[in-house]
Amino acid sequence: MNQFPYVFFLGIGGIGMSALARWFQANGHQVSGYDKTETPLTQVLVTEGIAVHYADAVENIPAEVRQNRDQTLVVLTPAIPAESVEWAWLRAEGYDIRKRSQVLGVLTQGRYTIAVAGTHGKTTTSSMVAHLLHHAGLDAGAFLGGIAVNLGSNLLLPTSPEAPIVVEADEYDRSFLTLFPDVAIVTSTDADHLDIYGDQKSLIESFRQFVGQIKPGGTLLINHTADASVAAAAPAGTTVIRYGLSAEQGPELYAHDISAEGHQFHFDLRSPNGTVANLELAVPGYHNVENMLAAAAVAQIHDINSEKLRAAVAAYRGVKRRFEFVVTTGKNVYLDDYAHHPREIEAFLLSVRALYPGKRLRVIFQPHLFTRTRDFAAGFSKSLSIADEVFLLDIYPAREKPLPGITSEIILANLTAPTKAILTKEQVLAAAQIDETFDVLATVGAGDIDTLVPQLKLILTERWK
Repeated sequence: MNQFPYVFFLGIGGIGMSALARWFQANGHQVSGYDKTETPLTQVLVTEGIAVHYADAVENIPAEVRQNRDQTLVVLTPAIPAESVEWAWLRAEGYDIRKRSQVLGVLTQGRYTIAVAGTHGKTTTSSMVAHLLHHAGLDAGAFLGGIAVNLGSNLLLPTSPEAPIVVEADEYDRSFLTLFPDVAIVTSTDADHLDIYGDQKSLIESFRQFVGQIKPGGTLLINHTADASVAAAAPAGTTVIRYGLSAEQGPELYAHDISAEGHQFHFDLRSPNGTVANLELAVPGYHNVENMLAAAAVAQIHDINSEKLRAAVAAYRGVKRRFEFVVTTGKNVYLDDYAHHPREIEAFLLSVRALYPGKRLRVIFQPHLFTRTRDFAAGFSKSLSIADEVFLLDIYPAREKPLPGITSEIILANLTAPTKAILTKEQVLAAAQIDETFDVLATVGAGDIDTLVPQLKLILTERWK
């Protein structure tokens, strides 16, 4: 990529795109980009010296990009709409335009790669792997799909070309097929992105292709709930280790003697590579214990001893918007989570219930994508009904156009929560100011619901004094 002194991003504000932008900036390239919305993340990119504009117009593309076609790489996110003016001009002018996944594939080519795949859990698990290696003193790099609290970033820069690189292997648009990992983790193979795949069978086949690309002598760590045919697709000679929460589930890697004390989970790691007793995880949720099992096994593969592993697990503080505690008092709690699939929502809300038994739970959920809402409406209704009160926002469209008859109403119709409604963001804020009916509040979703978080934090901090 050194042949491109200029790198221009279409959709630079995306969490995965911004990590790549930061990598190019750190490696001496002149980086700039477009995004439709100014966010705290794009504001940080600007402070780091990256030029960002928000109006889709050719004249807003930096002059050095417009004047140096052959020296410019254009990186594209799938979220950019087909009618984008800038994209159309760059195509017509013959620029080298590559998807984010293609660029990630080139950057990891020839390097030791740890790739974390799965329809949910990959951001948390990849951040755990990166943190464990980094905390233990190993030189490592990482491209993450979220802001790791310990790192304060979605990018960890390695200091040498021999250092392992941790990447999220995104199944959307079959992006992960650009990767050829030495170690692969598959956290889940539940149905998702059916707008791309059509059915779960095609999704599973894509996971099989990904696993089939593990390098000779590599390792596959796969959740015991994943489709069995995926593990079977690993190349001959691959070390395959299944993981799960308990030995009763039949995996080779599992947690023993799990206990919860406040927000912390304690457990022993039982692994083919050895037992590690008395692990303490400060990020709550049984699903996070499961994610840490896979991450810890990667640490063991890299010869991190029990003492260092124990310290690294205890120091892990999670990812922004993954089971994030926004406000806590002796009586009340406000949590924020990125969950946007029924299985993720179920895991999150069951963990909240376990932490706060008997507390009245209000959930504000923003559905993400019309196609996902269409495909999983019944699942959303069922998982959200774990709460006492459910307030739905309108669907966040992202890259999609509206679909006839697909609105938040189809989730609302089958909710069994005692209190339920569709509200605007303004109504959500108003209700938080005057309503005393809930003890625990959770904002949930992958759209722009996070814009409510700082406002709700201010309101509830004042109310819960």
